[in-house]
Amino acid sequence: MPQPLCSAHANASDGTRTRHDLSVATAACAALSAGVSVNMRTMRVYLVGGAVRDRLLGLPVRERDWVVVGTTAEELVRLGYEPVGREFPVFLHPVTHEEYALARQERKVGPGYRGFTTQFAPTVTLEEDLRRRDLTINAMAEDENGALIDPYGGKADLAARRLRHVSEAFVEDPVRILRVARFAARFAGLGFRVADETLALMRRIVAAGEARTLVPERIWQETERALAEAHPQVFFETLRACGALTVIFPEINALFGVPQPPRWHPEIDTGVHVMLALTYAAARAAPVAVRFAVLTHDLGKAQTPRADWPSHHRHEEFGVPLIEDLCERLKVPNSHRELAILAARQHTLVHRALELKPATVLTLLEKCDAFRRPERFAELLLACEADARGRTGREDAPYPQVAYLGQALDAAAAVTLSESERRGLEGAEIGEEIRRRRLAAVAAVKARATPEAAP
Repeated sequence: MPQPLCSAHANASDGTRTRHDLSVATAACAALSAGVSVNMRTMRVYLVGGAVRDRLLGLPVRERDWVVVGTTAEELVRLGYEPVGREFPVFLHPVTHEEYALARQERKVGPGYRGFTTQFAPTVTLEEDLRRRDLTINAMAEDENGALIDPYGGKADLAARRLRHVSEAFVEDPVRILRVARFAARFAGLGFRVADETLALMRRIVAAGEARTLVPERIWQETERALAEAHPQVFFETLRACGALTVIFPEINALFGVPQPPRWHPEIDTGVHVMLALTYAAARAAPVAVRFAVLTHDLGKAQTPRADWPSHHRHEEFGVPLIEDLCERLKVPNSHRELAILAARQHTLVHRALELKPATVLTLLEKCDAFRRPERFAELLLACEADARGRTGREDAPYPQVAYLGQALDAAAAVTLSESERRGLEGAEIGEEIRRRRLAAVAAVKARATPEAAP
């Protein structure tokens, strides 16, 4: 039995593994001091999910979630917890503001991830609540004494570096396809892989048509989080392995099997190239917007005439409407969409930067709005570098285009006209003179540059 609430509050540790009794006792003591009756005879609180998993893996615990067993929503409200769940009984602690959810069970009644009825009652056990979770490594808990509760073998799966479903109920929620793929991306660096039997269930979900019921907002939410992981390419590779990529991202799936010239792309396959480029972008800690641009920069190659393969003339422009449709469908942020379109249109010219005439370089800077948005131009250059180095055997190849175009932009942006130099010039003439001087500045940079073959 936990110790009396107020003494528990006084004695609880506030370290990395802060026990639940501190949080519960804080709320309960406040309720008692206000004269509210508190029945703690059957109420138990457990730390669950990612906090338990990450502690066992030796990873930082960024947030903690709790499950409350043996009580009601009304009891928690009386204790001062703030209800915030619209569909489920979730509450914020009055002091810590961490999330506390009543133990619940779910039953499938219709298609899609919304096709569930939920039962939450004091009689729902911790094991029943954990059983509805997706993976065994997410279905562990700790009690008030820090003892591990692991009814479904999560700790053994952590040791085996295995992502395994908890039960056959896994197939009832198509969001689990995305979540498993995202966890595969998160933990790939630790050697985790999706269990064969879990991958088989993911294929069943796709075959049943459930993947088509996923709502765009949830797809993008999981994709954005996956893109931010250390190995984002694993997210898309996992979706492809279970057949979901063709349903959720048909534009990306279409790239696999599309050949490219071996001279420039030893890996040949466009889909493989995009995954390599995404791998490089993640290794460079590129922002998510850059990673999205890398992911989509070659979509047009699947649209070029097959008779011309492995050449892909005009693939840059062919890719733009595909990016626009993808972003519209998934409600991708405008900043991501704009950079992705810019990368699709301009990556070939960036690769050829050292070959270009100064006038063409200046036009490229202007089309990229580099003078007003130099930070976005830097992101474009990083995306292009990932494209150039995301090729088998070329991960460490020189890419002087980044430095060259950066120097060209700095030199052109430094051009000014003094008041005396503006005398006698009117309207458009001022702009023309500035552009003439910028062109001269770019030409000077080019004259100093050492020409190198662009990829």
